[in-house]
Amino acid sequence: MNNASLFLLFAAAPLVAAEPVKPNIIVILADDLGYGDVSCNGAKRIETPNIDKLAAEGRRFTSGYCSAATCTPTRYSLMTGTYAFRVPGTGVAPPNGPALIKPGTETVASILKRAGYATAAVGKWHLGLGKEAPEWNADLKPGPLEIGFDHCFLMPTTNDRVPQVYVEDHKVRGLDPKDPLWVGNMKPTTIHPTGITHRDQLRMDWSKGHNESIHNGIGRIGFYTGGIKARFRDEDLADEWVDHSVKWIEKNKEKPFFLYYASHDIHVPRMPHERFQKKSVMGPRGDAILEFDWQVGELMKALDRLKIAENTLVILCSDNGPVLDDGYKDDAVEKLGDHKAAGPYRGGKYSIFEGGTRIPFITRWKGKITPGISDEVVCTIDFPASFAALTGIALPDKQCLDSFNVMPALLGEKDAKGRDHLVQQDNNGINFGLRVGDWKLVRQKPAKAKAELGGEKLFNLKTDPGEATDVAAKYPEIVKQLHGRLDKIIADGHSRP
Repeated sequence: MNNASLFLLFAAAPLVAAEPVKPNIIVILADDLGYGDVSCNGAKRIETPNIDKLAAEGRRFTSGYCSAATCTPTRYSLMTGTYAFRVPGTGVAPPNGPALIKPGTETVASILKRAGYATAAVGKWHLGLGKEAPEWNADLKPGPLEIGFDHCFLMPTTNDRVPQVYVEDHKVRGLDPKDPLWVGNMKPTTIHPTGITHRDQLRMDWSKGHNESIHNGIGRIGFYTGGIKARFRDEDLADEWVDHSVKWIEKNKEKPFFLYYASHDIHVPRMPHERFQKKSVMGPRGDAILEFDWQVGELMKALDRLKIAENTLVILCSDNGPVLDDGYKDDAVEKLGDHKAAGPYRGGKYSIFEGGTRIPFITRWKGKITPGISDEVVCTIDFPASFAALTGIALPDKQCLDSFNVMPALLGEKDAKGRDHLVQQDNNGINFGLRVGDWKLVRQKPAKAKAELGGEKLFNLKTDPGEATDVAAKYPEIVKQLHGRLDKIIADGHSRP
């Protein structure tokens, strides 16, 4: 065969695209863990050796964010890649709240399932269950299994809200049909014990709210009766979830898997296992940080034991910034000392200042991610688009409306850029922050009031990371530009092209 024939042969041969990369993926989501609550981000009064080790072996982000300053909207955005403020009802979900993510919605789980992954959600859910409300004594659907997860083992709401039961796939685990579970917003009977009528029976007192049903000596938000055999003990949550997750990983280690591990630590009520109690100098809040760090370590040990750490992308993050007194008298304020839970940042949970959404954020993939520190802006809302790009899955139109592919930045690739802008919201999307480069616009307004120029604050995060000095009057043109850009992002209904 002559050279011309060889040329024609190779020219006619189709080009074979490179196979998508499909590592295992584990997202470890803390609850209310602040930027400054981990020692790799500067904490001195507490040590988090397992998180520090993860950071030393991977990429630690100084501008890693969640999209909202409370749990439900951040979790909604993490799953769907869409800002929660675009969807009514995505504030903190009540005990009897319906499923917020409807079947047919593209999620991080459905994307990876289409890519051939086994998918599981373990831990705190707090995104609602059921069509109109949860059917506690029947099938709990729609839920995680209807939006891309193969398996789930969950606490349905959040532990300061009722009920204190596990949901496994579509059922309350261990529920006795002869003792049905009832969950409601009103006292079921006049003699139903509450944190007000039976306050002397509490082993953790409440400071505000959290005084309706009593379980395990702790007052909760909401009322419930029955389901006694199905109820869990607060102290056992972390152990149960770690054990379940490790067994699931062992079962699915032969093919790509995605594990969404959503710890309840360090959310209230802070009641870690006895082996962590009184182990920190900061009371139950510090003890819960130690328990969360232990969970991280146990999951990493399992990857090492199974020899799959080199094929697993691990991402550690939090659902919002820190809070101290969040309804219980647990010495979080009294024993804080000089600890800065939000690090150098202003605000915390519920706040659109940096402390509300700038969080511990670490990526590790042994042998793939070069260890180091990055100041690129990345956000949990970008998981859907980033995982889709990594695994070769196309995002459909009108889905994942605000999710961007920042995978090159997450992997620490040379010259890779993160986001060029980020919207931060409070719980219900009434107040907003917009970060563009080093500039941060803060918009705080009463509900339903029209945003007006002159009512906003401007900060330069490079020179003023603590947002102490409002420079809006000095830079009115920048305020005008950011004001218009925020209005457009909200009005357009999407920010992803």
